[in-house]
Amino acid sequence: MANGLALECQMCGYVGMDDGSDGYYYCQRCGAQADEIRDTAVDNEEMFLNNEYAGATIQRRTVVKPEPVTQSQPLSQFWETLRTQQDDDDAEAGDGVGPTEPADFATGSRTLGYEDYYSEIRMRYVMGVQIMIELQIKALVEEFNVCPVIVGIVESVWLRFVASTKLFSDDWADDAINESESQVQGETEDVRIRSEHKFEPHNLLGKRSVMIWYKSVSNTIPLYYSLVISFLACHLTREPILSTDIIKWTREGKLPYFSAFVEIEKIIGPPTNACPLSSSRMFRPLQTVSVQKLESLAASIAPQIGLELPPVNFYGIALRYLKQLSLPVDTILPHACRIYEWSMPPELWLSANEFRLPTRAFILSILIVSIRILYNIHGFGKWETSLSCAVKREDGKKPKVNNVDKLAQQSSSQSDVDDSAAEPCNKDLDATEILVLLHSKYNELIDTSDHGKDLEKYLAYCKDVVFAGVELSFEDQEEDKIIEDLWNFYQKKEDDHKPSELDLLTPPSSLHKRPRDHSQSKTTKTKKPKDENDQVTLDPKESHKDREIRRMKSNMEENKFCYISPRRRVKRHDYLHYTRKKGTGAYVYAAHADYYILLRSCARVAQLDARSMHAAVLSFERRLDWLEKNIKHSLKRMPCYEGCQICDDDNNDGNSMNFDKLNL
Repeated sequence: MANGLALECQMCGYVGMDDGSDGYYYCQRCGAQADEIRDTAVDNEEMFLNNEYAGATIQRRTVVKPEPVTQSQPLSQFWETLRTQQDDDDAEAGDGVGPTEPADFATGSRTLGYEDYYSEIRMRYVMGVQIMIELQIKALVEEFNVCPVIVGIVESVWLRFVASTKLFSDDWADDAINESESQVQGETEDVRIRSEHKFEPHNLLGKRSVMIWYKSVSNTIPLYYSLVISFLACHLTREPILSTDIIKWTREGKLPYFSAFVEIEKIIGPPTNACPLSSSRMFRPLQTVSVQKLESLAASIAPQIGLELPPVNFYGIALRYLKQLSLPVDTILPHACRIYEWSMPPELWLSANEFRLPTRAFILSILIVSIRILYNIHGFGKWETSLSCAVKREDGKKPKVNNVDKLAQQSSSQSDVDDSAAEPCNKDLDATEILVLLHSKYNELIDTSDHGKDLEKYLAYCKDVVFAGVELSFEDQEEDKIIEDLWNFYQKKEDDHKPSELDLLTPPSSLHKRPRDHSQSKTTKTKKPKDENDQVTLDPKESHKDREIRRMKSNMEENKFCYISPRRRVKRHDYLHYTRKKGTGAYVYAAHADYYILLRSCARVAQLDARSMHAAVLSFERRLDWLEKNIKHSLKRMPCYEGCQICDDDNNDGNSMNFDKLNL
């Protein structure tokens, strides 16, 4: 239906003619043949040279197709080129039959044809999504310090993706209409066309073609594909930006997505007659895509546009996670990079499988394995030992170790733990410090949104993101006065609750202290403390160590983990592998507290479940174990293995990497 005419049928009165294979034109609704109109297949140049063919020759319009632009052009230049070309076509191209009414009754406007509607809807939607990508890339560069080279990369990726969808093919509009008609089976009732839509094209079932084409183009390129393209561009520029970052910034409104339709309408203008849909309906998403699906969609787009993806930026992402966990970067990161370069796990490439563990889980798995090797975290009870050594002083100074705790520590080291086994690879590294740090900062690792911290930021978030573009149709001074009074009341309440200078100088122990009633009996009941979950009442005689261990057991049970006491009478000092057992309906993971503290902290910064994080660690450990068992066999098969003096010297040199030192 790309070659249609905006002519009225003499039989049914429908506006819209289709050209047939025999050169005649037929009504799009009833199929009646149009009289005195026929396609003579004369070229346009010949038509203008010979006026006698002007009334019978149909001028064919050119379908606009996306063409690649150079990287030096701004991203919006593509939209400007298409828009200018479309405007020129609309101004110059007529219906080929001349004016149908006197010029006194018209202001230069012409009747919209079949092609005008689908061309405008398709172009307006594609350009709107492109502008949304422009706004997101601009925010990434200006607010999140992404390299500006991403502008050229995202331009090429977007144009290739649009070309791969075949939206600008000649048969797209006809295929969408035919598909909408074929979805209905059996006899259908006649649908009455509304008067305000009677001049628009409809399918045989009476449905608006405008809505059919809009649903087709929006299903082909959903709005959340703008986030996918932006994330894919960040991945190609080797930026340490994860899918969790894109979704978090989108929900917070830092990346234009939910409220981008306001800026889009400012650029492309209000709805037109050929595309009567509002900008909020076309470009305001109702929800975002999931974190896991964002990675899988980015991986699925790559082969579609002929792009070979690199692995994730391990160094940048690992550095970011170590800083977030407050762990020593100079000690852990070089060792983790050596393990990464040696193993090169395939899980660090984006996968189109939505149900696979994300790449960030395996990045943290490498960090966990590296930390366990460096600090010898293999179930020797470093965290439990720290509970016995630490005694808090009332004056707030550094904790000291009393004689009883010294004896307990010595007894534990002699009977329960082998001293030689508890030494890390580097004797200067001690796991106690990082385990205590991770345990104390566990609750601080929760990534909360900025707008949820106070009411003022939340109200600004609602105004700019949630209710973007919603304004009163008229100025209501009374409503504005009520809003102002309520806000002033809130600000006054906030000022009243702020602590005064006297409260800041007064010790916390003396604030809100209740006066002691000496008339009461000296025998009083001691209130039993409760644990962090407020579930089990404690015995007042319970020690600090027992209380902390019981809390750890409770937390592990919530995540389907089983607490294992520290190792005693150690016989093997190699890397300790953990397994899982089938319990009542689910797998139960048995682990020591040292490993669990490290595991749950990494799982929290990755926004993953502890069991998923543990599964990624087990998978990576199996890969390392396989590599270590087969590395010697592979080296022996090399021609230079026997009788090579250089290899022998390297094996004797301390600078060469010995895989046995990994103790896997």
